[in-house]
This record gives sequence, C-alpha cells and structure tokens, in this order.
Amino acid sequence: MPKNKYAVRFKENVMSKLNVDQKPIYRLLSERNTNFLIPDYQRPYAWNDDQCQTLWDDIFAFAIPNDNAFEFKDNEEYFLGSIVTFKNKAGKLEVIDGQQRLTTIMLLLRAFYDKSKNMQDDNSKSTRQKIAECLWQTDEFDKPNFDLLKIDSEVATDNDKEEFLEILKTGNVRKEQKSNYANNFKFFQEKVNDFTDRYPTYFPHLPRRIMGNCILLPIEAESQETALRIFSTLNDRGLPLSDADIFKAQLYKYYSDKGQKKDFIDRWKKLETMCREIFNPISGTATDELFTRYMYFIRAKQGNKASTTEALRKFYEKDKYSLLKKDETLSDLEILTEFWEDVTEKNKTRFSEEVLKKLFVLKYAPNGMWTYFVSVYFMQKKDESNELDNSKFIDFLTKTIAFVWAYAVRYPGVNALRTPIYAEMIKIVNNREIDFSDHKFDNNNIRTLLENYSFNNNRPITKSMLAWWAYMDVSQPLLDLNKSFDIEHIYARNRVPTVNSIEQLGNKILLERRINIRASDWRFADKIKYYKGYKDNSGKVKEGSEISEFASLITLADFNEENIINRNKRILDAFMKFLNDNGLLN
Repeated sequence: MPKNKYAVRFKENVMSKLNVDQKPIYRLLSERNTNFLIPDYQRPYAWNDDQCQTLWDDIFAFAIPNDNAFEFKDNEEYFLGSIVTFKNKAGKLEVIDGQQRLTTIMLLLRAFYDKSKNMQDDNSKSTRQKIAECLWQTDEFDKPNFDLLKIDSEVATDNDKEEFLEILKTGNVRKEQKSNYANNFKFFQEKVNDFTDRYPTYFPHLPRRIMGNCILLPIEAESQETALRIFSTLNDRGLPLSDADIFKAQLYKYYSDKGQKKDFIDRWKKLETMCREIFNPISGTATDELFTRYMYFIRAKQGNKASTTEALRKFYEKDKYSLLKKDETLSDLEILTEFWEDVTEKNKTRFSEEVLKKLFVLKYAPNGMWTYFVSVYFMQKKDESNELDNSKFIDFLTKTIAFVWAYAVRYPGVNALRTPIYAEMIKIVNNREIDFSDHKFDNNNIRTLLENYSFNNNRPITKSMLAWWAYMDVSQPLLDLNKSFDIEHIYARNRVPTVNSIEQLGNKILLERRINIRASDWRFADKIKYYKGYKDNSGKVKEGSEISEFASLITLADFNEENIINRNKRILDAFMKFLNDNGLLN
C-alpha cells in the first residue's frame, strides 16, 4: 500500500497550543463548523497537470488496488499531508499551510459530484450526498446550502480565485477560463469520465474511499503566530514552500498589526511581479533571489565576513524575524528591485553608456557573486534619490571585473570567491575604498597561469574573457544585454590537425548566435561574408556582427596559427595591463 511519511518536531510549548488529530477527508470537511479561508497573504494556486496526475495515480492505486475494487481492505489508509490553520476573529479557519492540496481535493470532489448526478443507484446517490457535505455548508439535517461553500479565498495576488469559487459552485468551466483551477478541474473531469467508462460498476467506491480512507492531518494552532511557526517547517506535497512565502507571512502580520494590510498587499504584489520579470535564479524563487541580494548587504553591515553563508531562511528568522519587522526593510527591498529592473532594462536615463557596457561584461561573469557585490555597493552608496555617482560606479565595476576574472582563473569556483568578496563588502558599508589588498596577484604567477590556462568552451571564464575583450575596443558600441552570443572559433575547429593553438583565446571571439550558426565551420575566407553581412539570394540583407573587432579581422586574407598566437598575446598583454591599472598586481 502506498504511504507517505510525515514527521515534524515541535517544541513542547508549541505542542500545547495545537489541536492535532488526523482525520479522513470526509470527517474533516463535512463537520458543520468547517469554514476554511485561504487568506490574502497566501500565494496563488500553483498545482499543474503533473502534480494532479501524481495525486490521481497514487489515490487510484490505493483505492482500486490492481485495478480490482474488491481487493481493497477497509482498514487501509493513505496519508495526504497536513493542513495548518488557526481560527481568526470571524471564526474562519485561515489556511497557513496545505492550501494547494486542500484546493485540489475540493476540485477533485467537485468532479466526482458532477459525474454522480446522472446516476440513480442508491450507492451513487449516497456518495453524492456525502460529497455535497464536503463542499457546501449544511444545516442540522445535513442539507447543503448551495450558496455557501466550505472554503473561500482572498488571496491578494491570485487574479483567478473567483474562478475557483465559481467552479465549486457551478461545476462549469467557461471556454475562456485558462487558470490552474480551470485546467485542473477539467483534468479531473476527464479522469473521472475515463474511470467510469472503464469500470462502470466501481464508480461509488473510488470517491467513497478518497473521502473515507485518505487521511489529512489538520493542525489547528491557537494563534496566527503559532501557525506561522509551523508553516515555516512544512512543505506542500510536491510544491515546497519558498523562503519568500515565509517572509511574506511575517511581513503581512507586521503590517496588519500596524493597520496597513491593504497597502502591504499592494506593495508585495508589485514586488513579486517585478522580481519574476527580473530574476532567473538557478534555485529558489525570483523573490528569494531579491531577499538573498539584500541579505548580503545586511551581513556586511553586521561585519560578517565568514566564508560560510547560512541558509536564507535561517538568516531572516533570527530574533523572531526582527529584520522583517522594520519599516525600512520592505522599502529597501523595493528600492533594490527597482535598481535591478533598470539594470535589466538597460535604463539609459539612469545609467551612462559606459556603466551599461560594464554591466554587459558582468553578465558573462564566471559566477553570480558579482550581483551580490553590486547590490551591497548600490544600497550603501545610493544618494537620497537612489542614484549612484557615475564616475565612482564605473571605477567600482571596472575593478570588480578585473578582480573576479583573474580570481576565477587562479581559483575556479564561486566558493573560493567568497572570502575576498565578503571582506570587500564590509569595506563598502564602512565607506572604505575596495582594493582587495589581501588578495592581489603576483605578476609573474598570474601571467604564467594565463598563458598555460585551457580556455575551453565549457569553462565560464572563457566567454567572460571574450566579453571583456570585446569592450577593450574603444569603438565597440553598446551591445544588447538580452541578445545571445556564442563563442566563435575564427579558425574552424574542423581544421584542428593543422593548428595546435585552436583553443587559445587568440582564436576565439564573441559572435551573435544567429551568425555563428550560419558561419559554422567554414574556412575563414568563406566566413567573412557572414561576419560583415550580406544579401541572400532573394535580396534580403543579412546583418553582420556588431562586435567591432571583426572590422579589422575581415581585412585579413587568411587567419592562421600565427594570427592566433599574435592575437592571443595581445589579449593577455591587455589583461595584465588591466589588472595593473586597477592596482591588483603586487
């Protein structure tokens, strides 16, 4: 029998404030005083086909084992998870955790209810009555009031919540409705129809067993604060709570206590929307990424330069989330978001062209540590209008590029970069000049390392160096931050047997992806037309590359190993001068 494991530890003083008693779905939902509310600070409903398919497969295998309803044992149970609530002043059970599974169960039951309406056998009628008691408020004779659902939603950031309530009330999905609620309800309708077609005599058994043998663990807390503490330890089935969800709940409580609930909801909704448009983190949510960038600023202000960075949630939960109970925190987060929005959109009213060029180069940094470094700089150095001194910002970005690039060659991996960067973050918040004084490079050592370094395409530093080199040409115009560039081998790789230096930087250059595809592995003489642009057979103009260095390359009759070696030396000479100009060599 498939079973989920559920284990969570609570301190004794928390347990004393909880009402915990596992219940079958029917016993939980059919109780006359059951009145769930998904509060306005919760996140929107997010389950999709994959999660619904998993749920259906699990409960079907449990309730109809081996496709045989008569192999089921009445004492079997299937654990679906927890529902954490607290009773608010209006007597409603605010759902702090378990919103996603509770919403999905309601949609599933509604699909069964609809299917049973045309069935006249006594078992189906009885099942239909029991489902109704789970979906609608009932009177003392268990008669449902079809105007009053057992659940309501006030989620501020969920534009589709009215669809959910409408679907539960009517059992209908309009053609124009495309929300997760509508899609998942239709999904369950199809599953129920298919089940009925395949096993017509089994119909009453499946919904009965879902209601009677699928177990939920309702945890009713004494207060919102206790519920939130539990909320921070639990995961939704297949949909882990993000750190930002926890932080939102804490901020919501703080602003609600100040009588600013609506204002907070509006601000948070805007913040989340902006984050989704700006940040694309490897892990976590876009809003988690914002809190991470802000965390580094606070760490620096605390003088924390430990190379081991604690988890995001643990950082903010210190002293009972005291950092989230300050007015300036939300304001700072909004200001920081607007800054990164302008970086993303290449806002030329905010940043000079020289700054935007530096930001283009940093986009190709060998790791993402620079975003935290720049965030700390901005938060500390911004003026009352949230602007930065252009000249000083250029100097900061230039030195950042020089150090991060060289350090990535010397010590590959983002973890190695933490020690010097964290120390410089503290200098920033103390208004001292960043100089990486404890981590400067030995001139001979770094030169030798660069000359012997394998700049293959799989190493991020390779594209980083080529992005930096592109802008060492003073005639290089600002490139589109959102345009995709590949690494082009000027001397084609399929001619490797004749050239030993094929993978040196001297043979590589940034090239727009669309052109790189066309140029392929042709001979240099054949690729020139793609570099500079041409007209195709229909007379349509195919634009050439915006990388300025191609203007000099296309004047060459050929590009051979001598050209590679000479160009490689120019790049390395320029980089060594770049390090020296930024005071990074001993």
